[in-house]
Amino acid sequence: MPSPTSLRLPDRVKDRLEHSAARHRERPAALAVRLIDEGLRMVDHPGVVFHDSPAHGRVASLAGGPDIAEVIIVLTGLGSQGEDRVGETAIWLGIHPARVRVAVAYYTQYHDEVDSQMKRRQQEAEELRRRHEAAQALLG
Repeated sequence: MPSPTSLRLPDRVKDRLEHSAARHRERPAALAVRLIDEGLRMVDHPGVVFHDSPAHGRVASLAGGPDIAEVIIVLTGLGSQGEDRVGETAIWLGIHPARVRVAVAYYTQYHDEVDSQMKRRQQEAEELRRRHEAAQALLG
């Protein structure tokens, strides 16, 4: 349950918050909560950033990509274990193994959120596959 808190914002910050909230059709308080939460997550997990994804809403990703969910999908799809799995994931994604470890650390703390994103991605992939198969059937 949310508990009230009071913050004193400099006028320029308050103006930017209100302008950004209006642009994104959010309440300033809701935007402030989201940004504080994301900022604290980034402090706890250096190398993680957040962005708006047209298909998946607001998602965590590694700075410069890929999304955390993408890293975990590749990681869990490999047959190797331990550091070999980290290394293979890094090769598959073309990133440094340290960035895979950042994604794993983030996932261990926010697995429900990432699992939900992975489930949506799987559902979208299945829908695209069904559409493709239907189109191929029509084309003979």
